[in-house]
Amino acid sequence: MTPHRLLGALAVAGAGAIVLAGCVAKSDVAAADALTVTSTADGCDVSSATASSGTLAFDVTNSGDDVTEFYLLADDGLRIVGEVENIAPGASRTLTVVAQPGEYFTLCKPGMLGEGVGRTAFTVSGDAVAIDGPDAEQMQQAVDLYAAFVKDQVENLVPQVDELVTAYASGDDDAARQLFPQVRAFYERIEPVAEALGDLDPKIDYREVDAVAEGLDWTGFHRIEKDLWVPAQDALNADGETPAWQDWAPSTPQERAAYGAQLISDVGELDVYVHSDEFQTALDAQGVAGLSNGAIALLDEVATGKITGEEDWWSGTDLWDFAANVEGSKMAFSLVRDFAAGKGADGEALVAQIDDGYAALESALAAHGSLSDGFVLYPELTDDDKRELTDLLNALAEPLSQLTVTVLE
Repeated sequence: MTPHRLLGALAVAGAGAIVLAGCVAKSDVAAADALTVTSTADGCDVSSATASSGTLAFDVTNSGDDVTEFYLLADDGLRIVGEVENIAPGASRTLTVVAQPGEYFTLCKPGMLGEGVGRTAFTVSGDAVAIDGPDAEQMQQAVDLYAAFVKDQVENLVPQVDELVTAYASGDDDAARQLFPQVRAFYERIEPVAEALGDLDPKIDYREVDAVAEGLDWTGFHRIEKDLWVPAQDALNADGETPAWQDWAPSTPQERAAYGAQLISDVGELDVYVHSDEFQTALDAQGVAGLSNGAIALLDEVATGKITGEEDWWSGTDLWDFAANVEGSKMAFSLVRDFAAGKGADGEALVAQIDDGYAALESALAAHGSLSDGFVLYPELTDDDKRELTDLLNALAEPLSQLTVTVLE
């Protein structure tokens, strides 16, 4: 597994480019000016690696055997500036965007699963482009880009979970332990989406103490985690009271196969949902308020579990989850950032405070590792380390809590 494409930190300097890059009518671009893209099973060939700022059209032809997608990604390789999906074999589709000066990546995703192929640097030069148009159109573009981001994360999650389950079910615990925190990052970036689906998040991501408290069968990531990091004889459960070995026995090979199959099925259900009209309709109904609330919800995820070390109780890999939650939160914020900044001096001040909050929190996390290279385990943090992260989290959460009302003013 090489999940490098989606593990880069979000860059504050590029946040505005998301809102300022939107789909426009193909008629606004001369056919002769269009860039051509050829998607194959193992390639994504773009006719040029450079362009001038302004309205760009990418004419994408699928020369492969599987349905494909084409993405224009921001310089961090995470944020989606524009995408066109469901391109059938032999068919062509056009992605038209207003591109600001900067560094980007192009990428195709044959089969609409996994990390994609042909990731290539793409440079836009020239002057910044002013975007005209009603707020409603701009806001819908932000919602559509968030939908694309969620789909991309789940499309990566599906094959990563398959790889984790294969290692776990076969008893290759060393490989499974390496995969566990990396795979979870794709889920943690978009966790509020799954939480909105009734019992799906509990089946995928409930801790043992939560499942027991609600009388649910305990399945998902954390059930697998406990098998991979067998608790010590004197360890306690996350409630701090129950001995970890009370009523506990490591899973048999047959049970491992069953737990793994269940996780694959549940993640598959999530994948079906995020590619459905129902998901798009739900996002459309929430509008940009849903994006700003999503940014807030992901920080709440950090505050209620990761910052206390209670999320990944057995593995101690909480900082991976912490960082992924922050990345997902910042992604959602980046899509509504310009709407808040456009509300006058107060909006600009709020955005500056949030930008500074993310930067400070990311800097503190970087002192302990990264998603790509790994973090220290949570028990290795000192009390001062935990206090610093808590203080920075609180300092960001306060202005972020004002984001939704500011955007909607």
